Amino acid sequence: MDENRDSALGFFHKTDVFPMAMELIPMGCEMHKHVVFRTLGTLMMLFYGFAWASEEASLTNSLGMTMIRIAPGSFQMGSTDGDYDEMPVHDVTISRSFYMSATPVTNAQYEAFDPEHRALRGKRGLSKEDNEAVIFVSWLEAADFCDWLSKKEGKLYRLPTEAEWEYACRAGTTTRYYTGDELPEVYHREQKAHLEPVPVSLRVGQTPPNPWGLMDMHGLVEEWCLDEYGPYPGTEQTDPIGYENSISKVTRGGSHGVELNYLRSANRLGALPDDKNWLIGFRIVLAPVPPSLPLVPEKELWATNVRQDAFEWPPTPPKDNGYFEGPIPFVQIPEGSRGPLFSQHNHCPDITFMPNGDLFATWYTTLEEKSRELAVAAARLRLGADTWDPASLFYKVPDRNMHATALWRDRDSDTVYHFQGISASYGWANLALFCRTSADNGMTWSGHRWMRFERGLRNMPIAGAFKTKTGAIILPCDAATGGNGGSTIHISLDKGKTWTEPGAGTPAPVFEEGASGGTIAGIHAGVVELNDGRLFALGRGDSINGHMPRSFSNDLGRTWTYAASPFPPIGGGQRLVLMRLLEGPLLFVSFTDPQHDSPQGLRFKDASNHEFTGYGMYAALSYDDGGTWPVRKLLTPGWGVFPPGGNTRAFTATSTQAEPAGYLAATQTPDRVIHLISSRLHYRFDLNWLKTPPLS
Repeated sequence: MDENRDSALGFFHKTDVFPMAMELIPMGCEMHKHVVFRTLGTLMMLFYGFAWASEEASLTNSLGMTMIRIAPGSFQMGSTDGDYDEMPVHDVTISRSFYMSATPVTNAQYEAFDPEHRALRGKRGLSKEDNEAVIFVSWLEAADFCDWLSKKEGKLYRLPTEAEWEYACRAGTTTRYYTGDELPEVYHREQKAHLEPVPVSLRVGQTPPNPWGLMDMHGLVEEWCLDEYGPYPGTEQTDPIGYENSISKVTRGGSHGVELNYLRSANRLGALPDDKNWLIGFRIVLAPVPPSLPLVPEKELWATNVRQDAFEWPPTPPKDNGYFEGPIPFVQIPEGSRGPLFSQHNHCPDITFMPNGDLFATWYTTLEEKSRELAVAAARLRLGADTWDPASLFYKVPDRNMHATALWRDRDSDTVYHFQGISASYGWANLALFCRTSADNGMTWSGHRWMRFERGLRNMPIAGAFKTKTGAIILPCDAATGGNGGSTIHISLDKGKTWTEPGAGTPAPVFEEGASGGTIAGIHAGVVELNDGRLFALGRGDSINGHMPRSFSNDLGRTWTYAASPFPPIGGGQRLVLMRLLEGPLLFVSFTDPQHDSPQGLRFKDASNHEFTGYGMYAALSYDDGGTWPVRKLLTPGWGVFPPGGNTRAFTATSTQAEPAGYLAATQTPDRVIHLISSRLHYRFDLNWLKTPPLS
């Protein structure tokens, strides 16, 4: 067996096939390297009767890593009592032995390849010493490390497949952890749902090994796997290698600073391949890539049967009393769904229209807003259809909180943008921010482009992106995690290629009349450009003199000046809309009261000029860039009982009662119809209807 191994390695090393192949593949081209690894491994096994592993129980490589021999075998992969993506449990065979490093790669070992990584030691208070697990390493960098070590030693190093990782972690056990159904205290490292990283030692090899001699498999750091993430098949597998064309790479093992549930042997996680944070490291395997074929993901409903013909929007002459229709539900998820979509809590939507005439909406779907299962769903209202398609998964990186999502269509280029925040684990306190684009009516999307790679506050997208007269793309984002603290904007001056945050680094402002600062007053802000080029915003919270605050900027968001608006403040479960209509006026949509049991309402006028008190969602129009708001109308269908959605309780609509709350978003199609969505419902109306008072 040793003779066969040495013969095969000797051929590839002495003839320089492996080093030459690696030289031809640029660093970072990971998919091409997969092909090289898989091809070389297959050639070794086919032409040399190659048996990779020797009979030695362990080896020590040139970096001093102990490599443990893992014998071939079979196991049941997955869990019946875990997350949805751990099912179905299925039989997996690992047909060939391999060597796996006994511990994760350390700082000292990784920095033999990348000395510049030393500057990241101690970032966020973690992993300062030589013998601590390396973190802040992307999948691409981990793969490059394997390539470097392979070339250095003339052997085939790589990341473990997901199946190899779980097989090795279980080490013949079938319980939640290899220690049983409980994980002893000795393995714990701040195992709580921390929104911020908590400094803790990441020294490797300090916990008892599993039955096969591997250490730190439960909870030191998450570990990159070779595979692209996707759902488990319902069939037996031999040497599986995951999916192709997935957005995420698999990670395994859980980490410090998360709940114990994420440390289970069967738990699946993932991350974007160029992402890196304080939770993820890696360990390596010595073996060829299995010559298996990757699985192909199925298309989601929003990506199927999408027309590509451009729709010519007909001019719609205004009706005498205007046009109003709705509401109809745009969120349709079967009751009891618990992944990847969740019927329990659907919230924080956005909407745009596609060049083919379809409407497209996204929102987040979850059990709890701070939890790691939070994903982004999407649905289409296809041109000519009366009902929205059932919801399907739009974007999810496994076990990362996707908080939140926004859409925008550039009418000049027909490019549609998807803006997305992504946490390292929980909540929205530490988000990175990226965007993607679609040029085919949302059927396919580009890879992600980082807008703000460093995680922190001020990176949670808000519905209402727009482009200024000079071509600047502006995306509002929340600047705080609570009900107060304000909003900010991210801005691109080069068609979305690069982004800056004009108000970044400014001291926390005091939101009061006449004061100024680098942050918009109020979270979930709506922002528009005024005719004189200034920016104007309204937001929730940070009330001024008992009113909703308004903010003005003369310098594209570097500084803002604050004043009280004429509108009442809103609260939890509510988000406003502020936009400029195609006809010219500003449209503002909000709520008369925060959600509580004693609403005050607002005064409205009917067609006979009689005043009445209305409650819930209303619209206002300004023809002088927010100076005055002479039109104000309750947005109610006047009838019907509507079920709850997101943070919105069920309500009964009457002539004086509209929807009491919801996270609002809106778009206006070229036929001048305004499409407004709340946390569940879709309303349609036009400017003429808004200007027409209700009947007495």
